[in-house]
Amino acid sequence: MKYNRLGHTGIKVSMLGLGTVKIGRNQKVKYPGGDGFRIPDDKEVEKLLDTAISLDINLIDTAPAYGTSEERLGKLLGSNREKFVIITKAGEEFENGVSDYNFTSGHIRTSVERSLKRLKTDRIESVLLHCHRNDSDIIENTPALETLHDLKEKGDILSYGVSGYTVDAGFKSVEMSDVVMVTYNIQETQMLPVIDYAHKSGKGVLIKKGLLSGNIPAHNNKDPIGMCMRSIFSVPGITSLITGSLNPEHLKENARHSIS
Repeated sequence: MKYNRLGHTGIKVSMLGLGTVKIGRNQKVKYPGGDGFRIPDDKEVEKLLDTAISLDINLIDTAPAYGTSEERLGKLLGSNREKFVIITKAGEEFENGVSDYNFTSGHIRTSVERSLKRLKTDRIESVLLHCHRNDSDIIENTPALETLHDLKEKGDILSYGVSGYTVDAGFKSVEMSDVVMVTYNIQETQMLPVIDYAHKSGKGVLIKKGLLSGNIPAHNNKDPIGMCMRSIFSVPGITSLITGSLNPEHLKENARHSIS
C-alpha cells in the first residue's frame, strides 16, 4: 500500500481509506439494497478493522452523523488506535432519519470534544466541516473554520478542512484550511480544478464517492472497480480515496485495485 502525505500536515495516510458510515447507520445511506441493511456486529467490525491493518490501510473516516460509528470505533480499536489516522467531522447531526446542521463555534467545540470521548483518544488527526449543499455560506459566514483552527492550536486536532459540494467552496476550502474532501469519479469530474489547486497549494485531497457509492455501472468493462481506481489515482494531487465496505473481501479487492 502506498502512503501519501496529507498535504503540508506531515501526516502519512494510505492511498485507500476505510469509510465507516455503514458500521453505525443504515438509514439514508447510498448503499446497494437501500435502507435497512443489517449493521454488522462487533466481531464483524473487528474483522474488518483487522483486514484493514493487514492491508496496510491506516486511514479511517467517520463522523457524528454516522450513527454509532465513532463510539464503535472507540470501543473496538483499543490498542490498535495508534495504527490508524482518524478523520471525523463536525457540523452535521443525524437523528431519527433527519440531518440537522449547526456551525456555531459552541457546537463545533462540543462536537469535537464529544468525538474525542467517543473515539477514546487524546487527539484527532483531522476534523472536517460536514457541509450541506450551501457550503460556501458555511465557510464565509460562520465561525466554524476559525473554531477548528483554534482547536488545532490547542492540540485537540492536528489538521482541519471541509467536506463540501461546490467548486466555489472547494477553492475557498483550499485557501482557508489544510484538507479538502471532494466528490470525484468517472461520472462527476467537476471538482478537478479544486484538486489541481489543492495540489499546487500543498493541501491534502480526500476523495469521496469515488466508486459511486457502490453503484458502478458495469457497461462492457470487465474491471469496473479498476477502471474507477485508475481514473482517480491518475490525477496528480489526490491523497487518498475513501471507500466504505462491510465485507473484508471487498476491502481486499479495493486494495488490490488501488495498487495495481
